[in-house]
Amino acid sequence: MSIIFLGAAKYRILNNKEKQYFHCIAFLFFIELLNLVLPYVFNLNDTSFLYPLYIAGEFFLVTALFIRKLELPKYLPGITALLATAFMVSKYVFDYPFNSDIVKVISNIVIICLSGFALIREIKEGSTQNRFLLVDACIFFYYSVSVFIFIIQHQIANLSENDYLIILSANNILSSILYCSFLYTFIKLKK
Repeated sequence: MSIIFLGAAKYRILNNKEKQYFHCIAFLFFIELLNLVLPYVFNLNDTSFLYPLYIAGEFFLVTALFIRKLELPKYLPGITALLATAFMVSKYVFDYPFNSDIVKVISNIVIICLSGFALIREIKEGSTQNRFLLVDACIFFYYSVSVFIFIIQHQIANLSENDYLIILSANNILSSILYCSFLYTFIKLKK
């Protein structure tokens, strides 16, 4: 929650490309908040219906961030919005694909590629003006390991409880590192 408040306080000093970082973290916070609130407020024990919204929203926001950052053609965010919408319609209306994790892995691979290209370009140019370089690196690292975790999780039936908890803990640690990189970056932002 502190990331959202700090990001909102610093929102005015962000340039247009940097504002997309705040939109991404605000969306993730909103989904996490819904997952926390719905069971307690509405006694809704199954919030899995939010998962396709999470996948589609995350895919659109993060890919749009890197498309803008890489200065790729302006029609590409529209294509990602169309893909995200198509996934939600196919999942909510037709219940296809039956396993949303497949779409999650594919979207994460696209995010890995875009964030990797952005990092390579930033390192190659030696740009010291990118205030979100640490966040970009953490996004690349988080989504790279996340793909591996999603692939392994299908083997959970064959894993021991300790192995499953290690995988779950690794994902939680990585997301915490990502959130801390946002927090650190927002704290050090100056006008």
